[in-house]
Amino acid sequence: MKNKSNQITLVYLIIALFAVIVFHKLCIKFIQPENYLTFNFIKDTFLVIFTGLIFRNILSQNNKKSKTVFEKLNKINDEIKESNEKYDIVAKATSDTIWDWNIVEDKLFWNKGIKGIYGYEPDQVGDSSSWWFQNIHPEDSIKMSIKLYSFIEQKTENWQDEYRFKCADGTYKYVLDRGFLLKDETGKAIRMIGAIQDITQRKEEELRLRLLETVILQTKDSIIITEAHFNKTKLPKIVYVNPAFTTMTGYSSNEILHKSPDFLSGPNTDIKIIKKVVAAITEKKECVVEMISYKKNGEEFWLHFSMIPIYNAEKEISHWISIQRDISEEKRQEKEKEQLIRELTQNNKDLKQFSYITSHNLRAPISNLIGLLNLVEDITIEDIELKEILHGFNKSTLLLNETINDLTNVMIIKDNITTEKETIYLNDVFEHVFNQLSSQIDLHRPILKIDFTKVPAINTNKPYVESILLNLLSNALKYKSDKRILRISIIAEQTNDIVTLIFKDNGIGIDLNRNGDKVFGLYQRFHNHPDSKGLGLYLVKSQVEALGGTISIESEVDKGTTFTLTFINK
Repeated sequence: MKNKSNQITLVYLIIALFAVIVFHKLCIKFIQPENYLTFNFIKDTFLVIFTGLIFRNILSQNNKKSKTVFEKLNKINDEIKESNEKYDIVAKATSDTIWDWNIVEDKLFWNKGIKGIYGYEPDQVGDSSSWWFQNIHPEDSIKMSIKLYSFIEQKTENWQDEYRFKCADGTYKYVLDRGFLLKDETGKAIRMIGAIQDITQRKEEELRLRLLETVILQTKDSIIITEAHFNKTKLPKIVYVNPAFTTMTGYSSNEILHKSPDFLSGPNTDIKIIKKVVAAITEKKECVVEMISYKKNGEEFWLHFSMIPIYNAEKEISHWISIQRDISEEKRQEKEKEQLIRELTQNNKDLKQFSYITSHNLRAPISNLIGLLNLVEDITIEDIELKEILHGFNKSTLLLNETINDLTNVMIIKDNITTEKETIYLNDVFEHVFNQLSSQIDLHRPILKIDFTKVPAINTNKPYVESILLNLLSNALKYKSDKRILRISIIAEQTNDIVTLIFKDNGIGIDLNRNGDKVFGLYQRFHNHPDSKGLGLYLVKSQVEALGGTISIESEVDKGTTFTLTFINK
């Protein structure tokens, strides 16, 4: 604007000086001295008017030119504004961020997408290419910049690259960057306009698809993808099979593509299964079946077969995917297991029958022996050695009788899945047990602490509870310590529907480090006691579990043992 004013002033001065010179020459040549003052006045007046008109004409021309320039500037501004608005609209419509790079001055302009997509505020965005390159992932920056500058040097017009661009929050997004190069008359690159598109979701989807492809290719299960439409009498045509299908059946993909999987069926294939699959596909439902199929070489095998519908964006079935597995070995093992179960069941029945027969056949002679021994007790025997022999024989007979009774009880428990329950009072049960062991209690005189106040009654099987308490109490008396007075505590507690019975003594204890896994085993003995049979704790555990309860043990040698029993009280 300043240069324009100087130009106008200079033109005006030149015209004015020219007019002064012209009028001065005319004055010298034509004007008489006596008329000089009048002419000089007229001349000056005319000069002022003439130069004023000339100046006005110059200003008028300049105004016209300025108006034209102003209109052009407004038009250019409108075009730039419209262009920027188009940039923003394109960015919103395509999720692109538009950039404009003045290569000569290294000035870089970004549209609003740099904030909307990547979170940068205007004051965070640099105006040079260095800011751009600094926000490219370090692993991608060198590769991308080399490709970009190589492209500029080659002076081709279109460029694109994929890289990771940093967001304002420090995270990175995968972008597709495309640019168009502008050149001057000499072919020199002066400007580049481009658009960065966020392709993070596409990249993640590509990664997911690659992982799925890897799974499909590497899995040992056969996978078949078929068309959605099919002939009502045949399965849909195959469009893809994975390598596992070829391994399983012997058919290559080229042999069976665009064919129905019906070739897997054969003479022993159940036609009802095929109809079930066809019906499920017709009704657009998932289907899982097992059937006899045939390999390419005619070998028969069991096939676990599923059909799952795949829906497109319009929620229409586009394909069916079938996952197949050869379960011939499983079927063989299943048959062997069924046969083994039948044999074990029969053996178990035979053993039970043998046990019942044995216990029944032993009861009569043992009862006779006990009767004869009772008669012998009424006879006076003077021979001390014979008396000791008969005493030992009597004791062994009674012990054998108890063992048979215990084994019979165990068989009864194992044979009866359900047990009859009733409401029982723990004090009454303990009193009955106490009376059965009164002679032993009188002999050892233990200190008893019995507390059933919190749970006076429970709903359970009375004979089982009596047997449990009888075995635990007799064991406590049997395995007391000679170093101290025997102390026994039995406490009952209840939480919700669970009754906990804690039985504790200070006897000789059990070494659980050595025998922890055998405590409740059959015929397990941990002490050299003459009356030990190794059946008591096994019987207790069997009865507790028959009642739906649990039993656990804590014990330490020469300190005592604690049994914790739980029962459901409903």
